Amino acid sequence: MTRLSVEMLAADAPEPITSAGHAQLGIAVLAGIAVIVLLITKFKLHAFLALTIGSLALGAFAGAPLDKAITSFTNGLGSTVAGVGVLIALGAILGKLLADSGGADQIVDTILAKASGRAMPWAMVLIASVIGLPLFFEVGIVLLIPVVLMVARRGNYSLMRIGIPALAGLSVMHGLVPPHPGPLVAIDAVHANLGVTLALGVLVAIPTVIIAGPVFSRFAARWVDVPPPEKMIPQRASDDLERRPGFGATLATVLLPVVLMLSKAVVDIVVDDPEATVQRVFDVVGSPLIALLAAVLVGMFTLGRAAGFTRDRLSTTVEKSLVPIAGILLIVGAGGGFKQTLIDSGVGEMILEISKDWSIPALLLAWLIAVAIRLATGSATVATISAAGLVAPLAADMSTAHTALLVLAIGAGSLFFSHVNDAGFWLVKEYFGLSVGQTIKTWSVMETIISVVAGGLVLLLSLIL
Repeated sequence: MTRLSVEMLAADAPEPITSAGHAQLGIAVLAGIAVIVLLITKFKLHAFLALTIGSLALGAFAGAPLDKAITSFTNGLGSTVAGVGVLIALGAILGKLLADSGGADQIVDTILAKASGRAMPWAMVLIASVIGLPLFFEVGIVLLIPVVLMVARRGNYSLMRIGIPALAGLSVMHGLVPPHPGPLVAIDAVHANLGVTLALGVLVAIPTVIIAGPVFSRFAARWVDVPPPEKMIPQRASDDLERRPGFGATLATVLLPVVLMLSKAVVDIVVDDPEATVQRVFDVVGSPLIALLAAVLVGMFTLGRAAGFTRDRLSTTVEKSLVPIAGILLIVGAGGGFKQTLIDSGVGEMILEISKDWSIPALLLAWLIAVAIRLATGSATVATISAAGLVAPLAADMSTAHTALLVLAIGAGSLFFSHVNDAGFWLVKEYFGLSVGQTIKTWSVMETIISVVAGGLVLLLSLIL
């Protein structure tokens, strides 16, 4: 969403829904978050419904009229879906094309053919990071699990030595690098520059994924030594295809939106003239909507047609890609509604005022808030959205680079210690055939390493930039 559209939405936003004191607002925030946590964890309510009810509870506890609380929530939901809804849909289409055409398998097989022995964990990181760019985390896991299990079985590798690097690559992409939903929503909430955030996100992601992936996998393999579960090896998409896309064309398609968005960031820095033709062209071409749309259209030919898909098959693939993201869109939208309720209730301003008297850096505060919500709800997306709404006022006087780092601090905090209230925890446990204790020793510790390392690198960059 452009800054202009955000300002227009802000102009139409309702007046603050309450003028309650700091103590009442603080209690209202805790009560609202507690309602969300209780509904998700205790009553197993869908996150969309929990966020909706929690937003209304927040308004009620803050002493707001119910009609104004509803208006704040619906405005926030609408503006969030308007900002990132289309991008999530385009990312889902690209990911489905990549999977169904056998393009993902082509990337995997090509890289694995050139890697062996000690290089294998590094190859798995590379595969997961590349494939993870356009895919949601859960889709990435389902796509990579067969590869992880087959490589571990055929090469007689430790399952953790191969699996942890792959999971680390997916998780880091999910939390730190747009166009994933979490980073996109945070960028929208704090008005960060997408290109700068993408560039810094990649800069932070590289050392983070190395430490949490190949390096940590050495220890994880010693702590948990389990064989690959045979029953969990499903059929690969490309096994039913007569042909599949080439490696170069597939890689170029996956990286196209990233290249376009980074090009826009570079041109913005080098040219720095909003009226210049070059910058205006790249402002359009490098916008996330156009970048992802271009990748989808190109992918229909380089992935779909290259795999022999007919027009009907392409249409079916696109249609099927949109069904699973309905829940994600609703959760993200409701999270945006919760964020707007926080803002309109004055909670953001309260945190801004209180934090002036603290010696804690704004980036560390953002990381800690995201960590707390992640531990409570188990959802990285909910943690990112809620934390972004709470700390958005802190970005008002920040530079472009520091605003981008604020987004990354939130993203890093949202990945902290996945445990039993996180769907990803159970997904990893079941696919790898682990016990709860083994999953905590491997997956949960890996997520914590990602969060701490990325958070530390963000703070370090804030001292340099």
